[in-house]
Amino acid sequence: MTAKEYLSQAFWLNQLIDSKLEQLVVLRSLATKVTSSLSEVKVQNSNDEKSRLENTIIKIIELEGEINDDVDRLVDLKIEIRESINMITDINLKLLLDMRYLNGKGWDEIAETMGYDPRTVFRIHGKALKELGKKLSVNVSSDL
Repeated sequence: MTAKEYLSQAFWLNQLIDSKLEQLVVLRSLATKVTSSLSEVKVQNSNDEKSRLENTIIKIIELEGEINDDVDRLVDLKIEIRESINMITDINLKLLLDMRYLNGKGWDEIAETMGYDPRTVFRIHGKALKELGKKLSVNVSSDL
């Protein structure tokens, strides 16, 4: 895994969480549709509707559990990434990686904050990734 792939894990996990949150909104919407139709259902069909509602609620609870687990993993991953970034001594490299991979800022915002043009930020980013790659490979081999 490259340094960039390692750092990007938090971004992709965050995207996954956002996707699951969207799914949760859809499920909750379905649950309210089922409950609103319960009042219009004849007594003989009531059990089927309740069963659908119960199934939807179970799916909501399961998805909420998955989201909570993913959020816990994201927090742990960001702590791990922050510790890795802190192995770099150059403050500019640290700042850039922190803004990009922990705060999710775009290149233009990073360039403005750091007072550089975007091309310079890309160059610094490449240097930061190389530096982190060296630190990570040394850290991994010393753990063996």
